[in-house]
This record gives sequence, structure tokens and C-alpha cells, in this order.
Amino acid sequence: MSSQEEIKAERLRKRDMLTAAGMDPYAAKTARTHEVAQVLASFDTLSDTQEALTVAGRVMALRRHGGSAFADLFDGTGRIQIFFSRDTLGLRLFDLLVDTIDPGDFIEVSGSAFLTQRGAEAVSATGWQVLTKALVNIPTEHFGIKDDDERYRKRYLDILLNPELRELFAKKALFWEVTRKFLRSHGFAEVETPTIEVTTGGAEARPFATHHNDFDMPVFMRISIGELWQKRLMAAGFPKTFEIGRAYRNEGTSPEHLQEFTNMEFYWAYADYNDGMKLVQDMYRTIATEVFGTTKFTTRGHTFDLADEWEMIDYVTEIKKRTGIDVTKATEVEMAATATELGIKFDGNNRERLTDTLWKYCRKQISGPAFLINHPLVVAPLAKQKGSEPLAQMFQPIIGGSEVGRGYSELNDPIDQAERFKKQQQLLDAGDDEAMMPDYDFVEMLEYGMPPTCGFGFGERLFAFLADKTARETQMFPLMKPSETVQKSTERKVAVAIINSGANMESWQQLNTIAHLSAELGARGGKKLLKYDSVQSKDSVSIPLNIQHAIMVKEADTSSVLFSLFQKAHLAGLEVAVFTREMLETTNDNKIKTKTAEINAADLEYLGVLVFGEQEYVNSLTSTFRLVE
Repeated sequence: MSSQEEIKAERLRKRDMLTAAGMDPYAAKTARTHEVAQVLASFDTLSDTQEALTVAGRVMALRRHGGSAFADLFDGTGRIQIFFSRDTLGLRLFDLLVDTIDPGDFIEVSGSAFLTQRGAEAVSATGWQVLTKALVNIPTEHFGIKDDDERYRKRYLDILLNPELRELFAKKALFWEVTRKFLRSHGFAEVETPTIEVTTGGAEARPFATHHNDFDMPVFMRISIGELWQKRLMAAGFPKTFEIGRAYRNEGTSPEHLQEFTNMEFYWAYADYNDGMKLVQDMYRTIATEVFGTTKFTTRGHTFDLADEWEMIDYVTEIKKRTGIDVTKATEVEMAATATELGIKFDGNNRERLTDTLWKYCRKQISGPAFLINHPLVVAPLAKQKGSEPLAQMFQPIIGGSEVGRGYSELNDPIDQAERFKKQQQLLDAGDDEAMMPDYDFVEMLEYGMPPTCGFGFGERLFAFLADKTARETQMFPLMKPSETVQKSTERKVAVAIINSGANMESWQQLNTIAHLSAELGARGGKKLLKYDSVQSKDSVSIPLNIQHAIMVKEADTSSVLFSLFQKAHLAGLEVAVFTREMLETTNDNKIKTKTAEINAADLEYLGVLVFGEQEYVNSLTSTFRLVE
């Protein structure tokens, strides 16, 4: 048998011992009188009065010392030490405890509060009952679960062993609670709109398609939080509405994107996008203060303060400044050529997709806080036009190099809306499966009349950015492939080290750079980078095994190129190691820390960057660099 099978067999034997002793190893209820948090909050009173109490929870650790034993009990509200004594429990009950109970089991303990000799708050047990007998070991709290795939697949263990993760999800719940409270305090009514739709409206994304058996017709999971439905409510006389709910987009996963996520959208009659920007700025500051206790954040290599004045960034001007292209005048061929020259991957050759692609390249260099305004009308099929200019009355909050929300002065001209839907249909017919589905029932509603309206939405990406986490990390149970179909092979991973050939380094300095980058990868990756710790020679000499993944060495011409690669790799969720001039000049970590703190990240001299991860993504990021000869 394997060690796991042996452990399970041993625990099944202990379960049978508990049953034989008259204890149900899977009890239906508990006689708990106090949560652990209640005991800790009222500990002085409980210990003074010696009031009888009963607590219950999972055994996180168990230590035996002769005729006594100590357990750490965790019930989700707190953690407390339990003291078991053979003299107090009696020989039978004490021996049954030490013979059958393991870390991971759930037990109920009766007793009273007391301080241990070391001054720790504890419960002295006068009795105990098993509640649930665990059949496999939980990982130790010290080591936890290191493999990311296993962490997400066994999220219940990851959360159990990681107090910071529990705190993260508590903050996420507060994030939506504060959002809801803010909007209600400003007169918005919470509504519910359909999640299954005949046509998906309100965003440009590939939907999840399914079939309605009773109506025998195709339907789709919504990609927005009821945008076209909430606008119907504006026509129905509601002055302000909002909804917080799940949206579904059948597109790629990235550190910023998931297929299923929570979004909020509000609609405000008799308001425009200028009103929306004022409200959103106030809302974001309120969320930051009440959830995180600050308006200052560092995320994705960017630092910003939401209390600062928010810059207004012109969409067209910003792209021209950073790429040299005027997206209102350039041809699709010119835009595609510029994207290729900048090493930007793009899908589709129509003007809408190319414009959006060039903007996404530019946004990563903006820390914020800022509002992006004056979008070309082509990327805003539901927004009102700005006078006679081919621009939209649209705004997007920008922080940490990304958009974290989107709002419009909503289009309420039925003729204009019908024409824009026709253009979207043409994109769909041409194969653009992210174009918006026309909804002519919505156009009919506009013919009846909808008041001037501001609409705005943001999703849990905002929370992820403020928490400096990836979108996947902030989901309790991210979607995973079934374990049988998971690709276990790690052969598709690769490490690429790129050194700065323009830094005029001597040969030993280049080797030193590569060595430090490799060492950093090994230190952070640990044994997961190895297939075996060692291999055996023919004469049985143990040879330590090198990293099982391929390592390539390439070169770049400038430090700024390496910094750009560092940012892109970080945003893509890849593992990154860096080596700067400060690290070469001294081995004193404190000096490195002090010197680095005096320089902006973009102004550091990068001597080398190493990127490690899935071969497809790493190769895509590093394909333009040349191999070192």
C-alpha cells in the first residue's frame, strides 16, 4: 500500500474504535454553547466564574505529554488551546482520545476557561466527543499547499491553512457590502434582471451558449449585468437602479480575466457621464477607505492614491503619444503594422479590434488614478456621441495599468442605435464573435422613449487590483478542469533569461547576472522545478538533478526593453526574476534595498530578466529577442 492508503487504513481502524466505544464518528449535531471567538472575548469573566462551556471545532494540532495532551481547536471564528488531563477525564476517555484523534478531526469539548502556566488562554476539558473523523491527513500549516493547481483544486484546504486567504474573502464580501450601501445611500434601488437571454447585450464578449428545452431554442448566459434590461427600467420610470450579480464570458483566462465573475452596474436617469465620473470617484474612494483602510495602493508594479486628483486622459491623444498612430485616421493596415512592430498580439483586423488592441498596449504604462475619455465611437456601440465629433461620451477609471470600470452617457436615439446594431451584425457576420448581438426589441423600447441616462459598471477585477492579487486568486472556487484531464506533464514549461547587451558588461558580469537569475528562480520555485532530486549513475553514484525545464539565454539592447518585458510577464501571471545594476555592485541586501527605494522602477538599470512559465506564453513574450551567440 502507498503511504496515503496506509494512513487511511489506520484512520478507518480508529473510526471503528470510536464506534466500538459508543461514539458516532459522524455526529449529526453538537451541544456547543460558545463559539471560540465568544470564549476569547469573554475570557476573563468565564475564567473567574468557572462557567461550564462547550466548544467545537477542527483539531489543528495535537501534542501528548505523559498523562496530559494539548490540542489547538479551530472553529472558523477563532482558535483556542484545549488541555486534556488523564486525572480529569479518567483513564478510558483520555486513552481513547490519544488513541483515536488526529489533526483534522472535528471534536466537541466541554470544560472551563483557564490560563496555562505560560499565560495562554485555554479550555480545560472535562469531557469530549468526536464529531467527524477525518480519513486523510491535512497538510501541515507550516508548509501548506505549494502547488498552485492543487491549491485551487483543494481550495477548502488552502483556505483552512491560510488565515490571510480567509481575510481576503472577508474583505471581498465587505467590498460588495460597501458598494451596495453606497449606492443605496445615493438613492439607487437594487433590482434583478435575467441571467439567461435570447440575445446578449451590454458588452462585447463571446457568450456561453446553451439550449432552452421547453422553448426549444438557443439561449445565452448574460455577459453584462442587465444593461439593456436596466435601461428598460429607466423607460419604465425608475430614476436610479443597480444590480450586483454574476456575468459569464466564454473567453480566455488571464491574471485580469475569468469566465465567471461578479459585476455591478448602475443606471441613473437624467444624468450624463460627467455626473457619473463624480459619483464613481466618490464611490471608489469610499470603497478603498472602508474596505482597505487606505486610499494608497501598490499593484502590478504601479503605485497610486485614489485621494489624488484624477487625471483626464484623452483616448486618441494617448495612443498617438505612445505609438505614433492616430486611430481616427490611420488605416487598418497601418494599425496592424504598428501593432506588429510593437510586438502586440492582436485578434481580428477590423478597426474596432485594432483600436482596442493599441489602447491595451498603452494603458499598461498608466498608474492612475485617471479617467479615460473621448473614446472613438467605433469602440462604444451603446454610448452617445460627443457633439459632431466621432467620439463617445464614455469614461473608464484607470488604475494600475488597467481599466477598472466603464460608463457612458447612454445612447437613447433609436435610429442611431439601430444603425450601430447593424454595424455590429456586420462584424458578427464577418466572424468577429466578440461583437455585440443586435437587440431590436431594445430599439423598440427606445422608440417609446428613454430619458437621458448615465450607466456605469465595474467588476471584481477592481477588488483584485486593490488587493494586489490576480483575478483567480480572489475567487473562492475558480473553474478547474477535472483532475483526470489535467495535463500533468511539465514539459511545456520553459525559462528564458534575457541579458542587457547594451549595459557593457564584462563576461564575468554577464555570467553573474545569469547565475543570479537562475538562483532566484530556483529559490522561489523550489522542488517543484525538479522531476527528481537526483539521478543515479551506472555505478550508483547519486547525481543532483538540474531543473527539468529548458533554460534559454537571449539578449536585449536596452534596460527599458527589459523593464517592459518584466511588466508584461508580471501582468501575464508568469514567474519573473530580475537583476539590476544595484544587485551587481554590492551583495549587501540592505544597501540594495536603500538604493532601489531611491529610484523609480522604470529608471532602474535592468541587467537581466528571467521569465518562467508555460512555453506558449513565454515564447510569445520573448520571441523578438535574439539568442546569445
